Amino acid sequence: MSVFSNLLDGFTAALTPMNLLWVVIGAILGTAIGILPGLGNPAATLAVLLPLTLQLPPTTGLITMAGIYHGAKFAGATTAILLNIPTETSSVVLCYDGHELARQGRAGPAMGMSAISGFVASTVGVIALTFAAPAAAAVAVKFGPPEFAVLMFFGLLLVVTMAGKSPVKGLISMVAGLLVATVGVDLFTGSRRYTFGSLNLYDGVQFLSLTLGLFAVGEVLVNLRRVRGTLHSFTAPRRLRDYLPNREDLRRSRFAMALGSVIGFFVGAVPGGGSTIGSFLSYALVKNTSRRKHMFGKGAIEGVAGPEAANNSESGGAMIPLLSLGLPGSASTSVMLAALLLYGVQPGPLLFTDHPEIGWPVIASLYLGTIALLVLNLPLIPMWVQILRVPYWLLYPTILVLAVVGAYSVRGSMFDVWLLLGFSALGYAFRRLDIPSAPMLMAFVLGPQAELTLRQSLTLSGNSPLIFVQRPVSATILGVTGAVVVFAVVSRARRRRTALTAPVQDPGLVTASEGEGR
Repeated sequence: MSVFSNLLDGFTAALTPMNLLWVVIGAILGTAIGILPGLGNPAATLAVLLPLTLQLPPTTGLITMAGIYHGAKFAGATTAILLNIPTETSSVVLCYDGHELARQGRAGPAMGMSAISGFVASTVGVIALTFAAPAAAAVAVKFGPPEFAVLMFFGLLLVVTMAGKSPVKGLISMVAGLLVATVGVDLFTGSRRYTFGSLNLYDGVQFLSLTLGLFAVGEVLVNLRRVRGTLHSFTAPRRLRDYLPNREDLRRSRFAMALGSVIGFFVGAVPGGGSTIGSFLSYALVKNTSRRKHMFGKGAIEGVAGPEAANNSESGGAMIPLLSLGLPGSASTSVMLAALLLYGVQPGPLLFTDHPEIGWPVIASLYLGTIALLVLNLPLIPMWVQILRVPYWLLYPTILVLAVVGAYSVRGSMFDVWLLLGFSALGYAFRRLDIPSAPMLMAFVLGPQAELTLRQSLTLSGNSPLIFVQRPVSATILGVTGAVVVFAVVSRARRRRTALTAPVQDPGLVTASEGEGR
């Protein structure tokens, strides 16, 4: 069957009244929860709502998660523009021009441009996903255990190298995730690993306890230290028409939207790339190719359109390795991978042949999610703004209750609640020490599959590691992996050398333009 006929079947399944209702509910819930301080990260939003989706049939549940994912993506721009508080790292760059526009009384057009550019970019990303995912799966179906083993290793390595300022901290997080993933009964030998005599650990650590602790509760604990008072103070437009950018704004933003859409998609398709890299790269390129460079950081509408386009098109790109290879590229897609596994569906090369009733409706729902975001969220922007006025004394206890209920609901066991508390403390410690949580979550999800394919490869080769270099595909992936390591080491050494040789500037001599750029 052709891509178009498969996609038509996907729309047929996704456009049932029940599925259509749930993709709309997912988009609304994703926006409503994603806009809340402490849950702005899409991975945290997905984690909080995962227990709800697991109560639904597999196709409906995954379609709902697609709506939640889109909604959470949209939500991050609101706090960055109005409050200069990014609720996720990919929204940091929106503070440069988005909040400056808000200070100039143009918060409405900035938020409207965010919604419009997000819709355009999401559409571009999903269209590209429609054709790229089956093609990637057709190639990956020829993979064996050695190829998948080195591919998993490559994905984890990329996450570490892109984990922020310190790859060492990213490595610490990844190793922690791999250690937690080994807990339980070894399926090869039947031996018990790190169960400490507890029957509750024979099946391993529950995914929800880990995710809710690291992201939802961990974020709340960190924010409790930062906030003072109970309400946000800001002004925002009240009428819908005040949120619509004018014709000149749209004209200036056309190239930024197109460039951001392309950059975000390709960065998202690289495991470990993520929307943060895409949004910053898009901002830099849009600024450097603009005739109005002097306006960036002072309220350039293009400075909102470009990064937000990259942030939203990244979701389509990130779905390619997830659906076609079973390789999540971010914390958000790690939650989606876990949901697929909990439904008994193994994503990878055979997803579109063995489970077309899952893969194609999910892709179709991404189309529907982008439309639902524009049709529903643009008129509802004034309502989303009011959610930011929720008092902290009501908001944070509600998040904690939802997390406890979610962890308990999986097996009806208080042991999972205690695990939640432990991982919450770990998530808090990670944030205090500036250790990223995403590598740990991705390693926890990929760890069992990586171990399985590694042991299968060694069994096939009689315990000889040469099997990874004797097969052309796995050898090529290893070569690319080595190149990435060398590039990361050289780049880091060059940046350190530049920092050491750069002249130290007197803080009192900072220029006015530099101060405004900050």
